[in-house]
Amino acid sequence: MAKRRRKRSVRRIPRRVGVPVIAALSLVLAGLVTLAATRDAPAERAAGDRTVAGTGLLPVLSSALTSPSPSPSPSPKPKPKPKVIPLYDPALHNCGPDPHICGYPDATNTGPPAGISLRSVPGDVSSGPGWSTDGDGNVDVTGEGAVFSGYSVHGSVNVSGSGAVIEDDVISNSGDDTSGDGVNLTGNPSDVTIEHVTISSPGGANGAGIFAGIKDINGEAMGTRVLDNNIADASTGIQLYIGLIEGNYVHDITPSDPSSHLNGTTSNGSTTPLTIEHNTVFNPNGQTDAISLFEDFGVEANVLITNNLVAGGGYAVYGGQNAGGPQAYNIRITDNRFSTIYYPQCGAFGYITAFDDSAPGNDWSGNIWDTTGALVSF
Repeated sequence: MAKRRRKRSVRRIPRRVGVPVIAALSLVLAGLVTLAATRDAPAERAAGDRTVAGTGLLPVLSSALTSPSPSPSPSPKPKPKPKVIPLYDPALHNCGPDPHICGYPDATNTGPPAGISLRSVPGDVSSGPGWSTDGDGNVDVTGEGAVFSGYSVHGSVNVSGSGAVIEDDVISNSGDDTSGDGVNLTGNPSDVTIEHVTISSPGGANGAGIFAGIKDINGEAMGTRVLDNNIADASTGIQLYIGLIEGNYVHDITPSDPSSHLNGTTSNGSTTPLTIEHNTVFNPNGQTDAISLFEDFGVEANVLITNNLVAGGGYAVYGGQNAGGPQAYNIRITDNRFSTIYYPQCGAFGYITAFDDSAPGNDWSGNIWDTTGALVSF
């Protein structure tokens, strides 16, 4: 007589296990539905928003199914809210004397937040995670992702660590025509952020200024972000070839040496994108510029100069086309405001030079006189 197979018993999931699992799966499903509904919806981005949003299903699923509840972590220190760049408004006039009234950077909205307590380097502290001093007041930020924040420095801050953040600091230094900077990028670190920093010279605007407020030494540092800084008393306010210069107040340009060239912001040749947006750049001297592109080390290309308030220099803007040099291309100079607080033509000799409006991608449009709102012709 053949043996009868025994039926396998069906094990039921206990209610105390099944209910939480079903609830968790329901939350994941609801999240996916919401994600699908919003993935293709149009998103609004305020001008001046410096973040990039992204979506991905795998991280959502992985986090929902496997990640434990996060443990409490210390609250980050309060940060000033990012400023929103005002809409371009040619009806606003006479912004030069008080740039912040028109929404432009000046001493009221750049540099460290008001009331912040700064520690002296090296007086109060001489080293920290990823950084140290050299004994002469200079700071070396070498650590990857190092944060140097909330310090008063009498010397230069030299950054070689990729992903480093220099923020909420006050830097005072002086030099000559080859040395004595505020912040240096050395060794081509990538993705460095310099924001809410005040940089000046103890000599003020009367001489012995900083050689450069912020300088990319080799001109090849990728992803640099220079944001919301107050830079004064420098022969060159910002020397950067690649990245983003936004929300800065560069003013009282002064020579560090009698032979100094005087630049607000300057680039000396690169085709990797550079954006110079919504800065106030004032050079009271009759040389060289407020914003300049030069082909000293290569062709200039892929630069956006937009929504800045500029005044002074020999010419307020140099547009990248060196005489006899390679053709500069994709240079867009748009929606800038030219102030006459120093000279009737913005700069001592004029408002624009070294710009070829017929080159591929080059654009001169929407630029206005600060006093009247009338278009500035090319």
